Amino acid sequence: MLKKLLKAVSGKSKANNTPPKQQSKSTADTKKPAAAKTSITHKGSKPVNNTTRTNSSQHLAGRKKHEHKRTQVEAVVEAPWDISQFKVEPGEGKTRFHDLDLPDSVMQGIHKLGFSYCTPIQAESLPAALRGRDTIGQAQTGTGKSAAFLLTILNRLLTNVPVERFASEPRALVIAPTRELVMQIGKDAEGLAKYTGLNVLTVVGGMDYEQQRKVLRDEVVDILVATPGRLIDFMRSQDVFLDQIEVLVLDEADRMLDMGFIPDVRRIVRSTPPKDERQTLLYSATFNYDVRILIDQWTKDPHQVVIEPEQVTTDRVVQKCYLVAESDKYRVLEQVLNEEKPERCIIFANRRDLTRNLCDKLNKHGHVSVLLSGEVAQQKRVRTLERFRDGHVNILVATDVAGRGIHVDGVSHVINYTLPEDPEDYVHRIGRTGRAGAMGVSISLVSEDDAFVLPDLEKYLGMKLELTQP
Repeated sequence: MLKKLLKAVSGKSKANNTPPKQQSKSTADTKKPAAAKTSITHKGSKPVNNTTRTNSSQHLAGRKKHEHKRTQVEAVVEAPWDISQFKVEPGEGKTRFHDLDLPDSVMQGIHKLGFSYCTPIQAESLPAALRGRDTIGQAQTGTGKSAAFLLTILNRLLTNVPVERFASEPRALVIAPTRELVMQIGKDAEGLAKYTGLNVLTVVGGMDYEQQRKVLRDEVVDILVATPGRLIDFMRSQDVFLDQIEVLVLDEADRMLDMGFIPDVRRIVRSTPPKDERQTLLYSATFNYDVRILIDQWTKDPHQVVIEPEQVTTDRVVQKCYLVAESDKYRVLEQVLNEEKPERCIIFANRRDLTRNLCDKLNKHGHVSVLLSGEVAQQKRVRTLERFRDGHVNILVATDVAGRGIHVDGVSHVINYTLPEDPEDYVHRIGRTGRAGAMGVSISLVSEDDAFVLPDLEKYLGMKLELTQP
């Protein structure tokens, strides 16, 4: 009743073109933003009071455009489409998306993106996840884990339609450790949900806080994709409430916890419904012992899927290690670039200052390179990735902070200018190439300063790295 009363008051204020007065909040009685009673929302829809349930092809009244760059999906009106236009022949040992009984609006998005068959992690995890079972998926990077949990979310939200919706109350929450990864997940969600009418919002640090806050408070958000820090900010300011979450996803869970987000993640999980009242999905390349203890606390009888656990690095990536003196590294890098002539290349280094200096040096020597590190402003990082993705530049110099968030097709080479101290970072670095069935090349420049990490790296990989002269 309190939500409805607040909405009624808010509705009158808007009708009279008079901004509603700011409500005072007390710790004993937290008031949520005005409500939208509706079973569907479209891009830019303002919450509308006393709206009856409508068909998903209809538009809500009171549409309002917001100047905020976000991955929010509008039900696209195109030529009539039906499942007969999406023909995929059954294949031995292959799972088609047709076999999963997904809604037609989701199948249209899959068709538009050009997918036909599930990857192994999708084929093994989706049947149980689509039935509503908690799922833990472990697979190598670049194998389609994001699509697995996004399809689960879309199916759930389209199958279970609520009678009424309220602003600031997302139905699905995806948490990831880095801004780049969150932006990529949001983009993937936008593509898959293109014809569903479901709204997707990404919230990350380094971008306009007030604009993100306005969308959370004024619009109905179905899927919220966020970094832990920015999500906690909005929880503290009471701009988002997680008590209506139906699906909770932790992506790259091990990395997120390793980066020191344990307190934030615990607080976020506690703010969602109890684990027997929500579906929890965890997908990552690795799950260490500490993470598995937390998984036991957060999930209920999860379906566990492990794909190719014996192979840490993909066989689609040719790994080369060149033994060089530290003073000769840049000369050898130039030699590699001139000989290999990479179509699209990512160069990783361990420190911000090193990546900055390396990028400047490459540009002075006639290469076209761009920088991606934590010291680059978020909006510039987004533009940088787009330039690299679109082929305007072919060399990206990056730190590991951004490494897991770089999902760009067609990366032919990854060069480790310095070896990472964490073996898992090596796996994720070279996982930027050799994606989606393509072949890739990884070249590591190993100097005397890098040699001390080799034993732990080789132990983690389960293989000996052959050092050769360039």
